[in-house]
Amino acid sequence: MDALYTAVATANGREGRAVSSDGQIDLPLGFPQALGGNGKGTNPEQLFAAGYAACFASAMGAIGRQEKIDVKDASVTAEVSIGKDTDGGFGLSVVMRVELPDHLQGEPGRDLLEKTHAYCPYSKATRGNIPVELVIE
Repeated sequence: MDALYTAVATANGREGRAVSSDGQIDLPLGFPQALGGNGKGTNPEQLFAAGYAACFASAMGAIGRQEKIDVKDASVTAEVSIGKDTDGGFGLSVVMRVELPDHLQGEPGRDLLEKTHAYCPYSKATRGNIPVELVIE
């Protein structure tokens, strides 16, 4: 791969800080209450969800332009879950909830989501590593 851009961020754990090299991100990190934390601070799952949702929405826009499909009223919500996996460690799963306009309900929307999922860099990175469910809303 020829890198077009490289993002750089540094963190020092789930109860520390995350800072990007350009200073655009500088935020406290914390465990969510569901994992025993006080819920004060962003957690890695939220950051991953935001990045994946944004990337998927942009990828859907690219597919829409290629196929001359209007996707301007679509929106993407990523739900990233963390839990115990079968080897005793932790694993992630994702549900991508995509709100589509009426003209993309049914088979046209499903086809768009499948093509987007094949194209999106985050989807490529997760493929075969974590389960990702695509849901049309």
